[in-house]
Amino acid sequence: MSGRSFLPSPRATNLLVAIGFLSLGCALYVRYMLIETASVGLECDAGLALFRCDVRSVSMPLFQNQLFGIGALALAAIHLYRPNLYVFGAALALTALGLVLYNNGLAAIAFAFLAVSFVRPAAASTTPPEAEEAPRTTGPASSRASR
Repeated sequence: MSGRSFLPSPRATNLLVAIGFLSLGCALYVRYMLIETASVGLECDAGLALFRCDVRSVSMPLFQNQLFGIGALALAAIHLYRPNLYVFGAALALTALGLVLYNNGLAAIAFAFLAVSFVRPAAASTTPPEAEEAPRTTGPASSRASR
């Protein structure tokens, strides 16, 4: 079990932080600027062919059918079973999207799985530390034993 622990390198950690924040920012933008804004909804319902209407029409069925949460949970479970940096990044991105885009329950469980993947079990082959030796220091300079 100790061979399957997950510890990304500092460069990979920076990349994962960037992926997490970018997906969180994208999710916040989609939710608060495209989905909940009434004027964008009216424009898209009127039939305007805008990119934001395409993003809105693709993202709405995804979160209505809990696909962000299901995908995040599936990838987090795969990562928990077999740690992989790419699977972790994809699960992190889907978790951020799921937490913001109305898939809170499944995305929260996926986040818990991702957090648990950092837990390291103690290696079974390690031996307990030996009894410590007495310190090899001399007395203070002001003691009578050193004179």
